[in-house]
Amino acid sequence: MIESAWVTLRRRLVESYDELRILLTRRLGSEDLARETLHETWLRLDRVDDVSVLRNPDAYLARVALNLATDRQRLETRRARKSDVNAILDDIVEDAPGQAERLESRRDLAIFEEAIGELSERRRDILIAARLDQEPHQKIADRLGISKRMVQIELKYALQYCKSRLERK
Repeated sequence: MIESAWVTLRRRLVESYDELRILLTRRLGSEDLARETLHETWLRLDRVDDVSVLRNPDAYLARVALNLATDRQRLETRRARKSDVNAILDDIVEDAPGQAERLESRRDLAIFEEAIGELSERRRDILIAARLDQEPHQKIADRLGISKRMVQIELKYALQYCKSRLERK
């Protein structure tokens, strides 16, 4: 009986692969990531331990895949934050900055502050909450009454705008 439950799940995964791939592609924003997540789901189903009675194998598979997708997104977010910090640390010069560097830094800061001031109020709030206050995206979304995905999109555009302003200097 135990083996047949896992076999049933693997069979349902194969049968509903396209629907799950579409769901995950929408959730992750990438078909490749969706396929990788479904592969990980298949590997998770290669078990011999006990599985409780499944009333809805499709819902179970979707939940397993979505949980894996969420774990993947969290990992990618942590990696992105770590790479941001590493990039900043790489830019720090060991020697004390000279007069020219201090002046350039002040100009960059002024341009950055100006760019933030040019953002829409919502984008500015999202940028400050996410980057300065380190507020989780879901908390920002709840506070602003928008989706987490919209927070990510607005943050991306805010950062791109600030970056383009700094590059134009």
